Amino acid sequence: MVRLEFVGRMARHQKVFVELNELVMDKNQELQWRETARWIKFEEEVEEETDRWGKPHVASLSFRSLLELRKTISHGAVLLDLKQKTLPGIAHQVVEQMIISDQIKVEDRANVLRALLLKHSHPSDEKEHSSFTRNISAASLVSLMVNHQNSSNHTGQAEPSVTDPLMDGGGAAGTLTDSRIDVEKSEKDNPPILGMHRSKSKHELKLLEKIPENAEATVVLVGAVAFLEQPSMAFVRLQEAVLLESVLEVPVPVRFLFLLMGPPIANIDYHQIGRSISTLMSDKHFHEAAYLADERQDLLNAINSFLDCSIVLPPSEVGGEELLRSVARFQREMLRKREEQQGKELKVKEPKSHKDKALQAPFKPGVDPLRRSGRLFGGLIRDAARRYPKYASDLRDALNPQCMAAIIFIYFAALSPAVTFGGLLGEKTGGLIGVSELIIATSMQGVIFSLLGAQPLLVVGFSGPLLVFEEAFYSFCNANDMEYLTGRVWIGFWLVLIVVLIVAFEGSFLVRFVSRFTQEIFSFLISLIFIYETFSKLGKIFQEHPLQRCYLVNGTWTSSSCNHTVVDVPDKVVGEPNTALLTLVLMSGTFFIAFYLRKFKNSAFFPGKLRRMIGDFGVPISILIMVLVDYSIKDTYTQKLSVPTGFSVTSPEKRGWLIPPLGSDGQFPVWMMGASILPALLVFILIFMETQITTLIVCKKERMLLKGSGFHLDLLIIVAIGGVSALFGLPWLAAATVRSVTHTNALTVMSKAVAPGDKPRIQEVKEQRVTGFFVALFVGLSIVIGDLLRQIPIAVLFGIFLYMGVMSLNGIQLTERMLLLLMPPKYHPDHTYVRKVRTLRMHLFTGIQLVCLAALWAVMSTAASLAFPFVLILTVPVKWFLLPRIFTTREMQCLDADDAEPKFDEREGQDEYTEMHMPV
Repeated sequence: MVRLEFVGRMARHQKVFVELNELVMDKNQELQWRETARWIKFEEEVEEETDRWGKPHVASLSFRSLLELRKTISHGAVLLDLKQKTLPGIAHQVVEQMIISDQIKVEDRANVLRALLLKHSHPSDEKEHSSFTRNISAASLVSLMVNHQNSSNHTGQAEPSVTDPLMDGGGAAGTLTDSRIDVEKSEKDNPPILGMHRSKSKHELKLLEKIPENAEATVVLVGAVAFLEQPSMAFVRLQEAVLLESVLEVPVPVRFLFLLMGPPIANIDYHQIGRSISTLMSDKHFHEAAYLADERQDLLNAINSFLDCSIVLPPSEVGGEELLRSVARFQREMLRKREEQQGKELKVKEPKSHKDKALQAPFKPGVDPLRRSGRLFGGLIRDAARRYPKYASDLRDALNPQCMAAIIFIYFAALSPAVTFGGLLGEKTGGLIGVSELIIATSMQGVIFSLLGAQPLLVVGFSGPLLVFEEAFYSFCNANDMEYLTGRVWIGFWLVLIVVLIVAFEGSFLVRFVSRFTQEIFSFLISLIFIYETFSKLGKIFQEHPLQRCYLVNGTWTSSSCNHTVVDVPDKVVGEPNTALLTLVLMSGTFFIAFYLRKFKNSAFFPGKLRRMIGDFGVPISILIMVLVDYSIKDTYTQKLSVPTGFSVTSPEKRGWLIPPLGSDGQFPVWMMGASILPALLVFILIFMETQITTLIVCKKERMLLKGSGFHLDLLIIVAIGGVSALFGLPWLAAATVRSVTHTNALTVMSKAVAPGDKPRIQEVKEQRVTGFFVALFVGLSIVIGDLLRQIPIAVLFGIFLYMGVMSLNGIQLTERMLLLLMPPKYHPDHTYVRKVRTLRMHLFTGIQLVCLAALWAVMSTAASLAFPFVLILTVPVKWFLLPRIFTTREMQCLDADDAEPKFDEREGQDEYTEMHMPV
């Protein structure tokens, strides 16, 4: 039962806070414990000259200090599960055990006790102006203990003298030795001042943000004293962690205490041994062993295990990155062997009681949304029953400033593709579907989905694959003298029927077969379309406005053709000088400002809150700056955002809002009504693949979404609304991968409880419906504020388009492996698929994905673009039937396993930590 108790204890306390205190002389020539270093994960030392905290770093230890530490523990006092809750009580037990183990003499009891009860100081004390409540002098502590003893025993003994208690072996030793201190009874009669309540300072609050909630502390006390003849050590593990607020700089409960004192002439470096035990206690494996230790030998075995995985660098002048890489590679191999060995030898038996099982599995596993129920519409009913009861929390969770920033950002992120794709769609469909239709469809379908969808983090929008299909179907209808919009109506009817059948039989379970192999190809293709369309449109602007040679005539710059040249297309201007260059400047400026403001979020400038606010609003700031730049340049033409006036169709002379199912002349071919099921199946495949893959990406387990998703419900809503929208000549939409991932990232909260120098972790995602609702609503209202939006250059939206495409490439393993094709193996990063798969085999896997990607792009760019969905589906059997014949199971697990964490900047989400490093 004791072992099971410690297993549960380790499950609750996976992190420790370690503080190293050393005996130093203060400005009043009095000894005190001075904090010199601390560990949350990495080491931080107090710089002696400036008295401020240095940068977090990996502790480097001397081999001799580790050996000396092992020697002291083997001969010192080890107290496990000590039942004391105050510092005086702990000190009393430690001193008695030191006497029993012959480390100190009986006459040294008083001086050692005084040393343990000396006041503690920290670099932040002077800034806090609270030294009275934090630091209690040795005289006050001894007086307090003696008074406690006097009041409980009524002996009437006088208070001992405490003048200069540690500099000689006599003095007050006799008085304290003669007085038997009944610590436990005095604690009951007079609760010690050590635990008195006080408000947390600003410094403490900031540091506590970096320490995990359930962390426990280790106090390391080392120093040289004149009255001892030999080094004396004690290692203490308390039965229950207790708050010793006068000891630590933050109110973290203390579980472990390490004490090492000895004569200054001893051939021992107390500081280095203190760093060694502190580093050991911050190591995950060692402090787990310390929690589970039953005797001294268990601690010694843990030190041996630590030494087995440590590296000794011989004295040498060789250094640099090459040395670091070789050391890191060697240590990885040693750690791997330790993990394998511990997996064989240190298996903890599974508890049988329900209470112990709860300790091992504190989180209830979620219901698999893709598990089939075996009844009609079972998955749909289960999605609604699981998600709709959390509707109220979807509204409450939106009351956060981060959601406001996400609304502004995603509004432009949704409006930009709507306008850009709308313009492309208008060109490819002869103006039958354009910007007006796409804006209205994005708004209407987005509002409905945000209100009814099971995963409201998805952003509904138009995409490149759907654009390819629309272009191909328009060409097919023109070639066969059929009305394009009427054919879309019948495709819409079939879409509704198909989705109802698929949802009824829980067909979304097929998404299980869409592995990481296909997801990466599809995600990369979507990002590539964003980037390609940006430069394609920029290239057309350079064609319409070619660069011209200008001359200075009479103080005025002129060229051979400086006037507008109006072509057949209404309101289209070509041949303007400097237009192409200014467009390039506006696009590049928008992209780089947004990109570097995101980087600025993780820089060292300005306080953390201001820096994060600038980073969150980076895209709106970049848009505003570039719009002002364009507005300030009066003599150069730039194409502005084309927003319709009111709710009118793009081409009123060609069509109305309602599309007749039998055609404008009632002669739509009957055979085409039935044959429309084939293009409807293609559209469904596209929407199914993009929506479900986007849901898989957004709902990755690393994001720790708590409210669940609904593959069946979301698919039904998106496809059914799109099918009905075809009656009004509106385009079909799907869950847009890039916008949805961007939306989720904008709502992601990174944990502040991150060890300085460590990578941040996702704390939560603001799962709510409000941001998606307002984004869709504002996109629709863009028509109302058309006069304002018409001042935005189209080049600015190109920059946002490019920003979304480039940023969405981050986190795709295919992108990383493509870069590895250009790197020598010695420069490859430390990833699982790099370590466990041979380089040529890894490149072969990447090459197969690139071949599939090239095939998709080739089909998309040719007359066979209607077959694009089928080619995309073929990547699924390629993975399941072809790749297992080429790669081993182990290689497939490394390359295709869905275990990669979402990529964030290493310091993203961290608060301004340098504020705590200011001089005292």
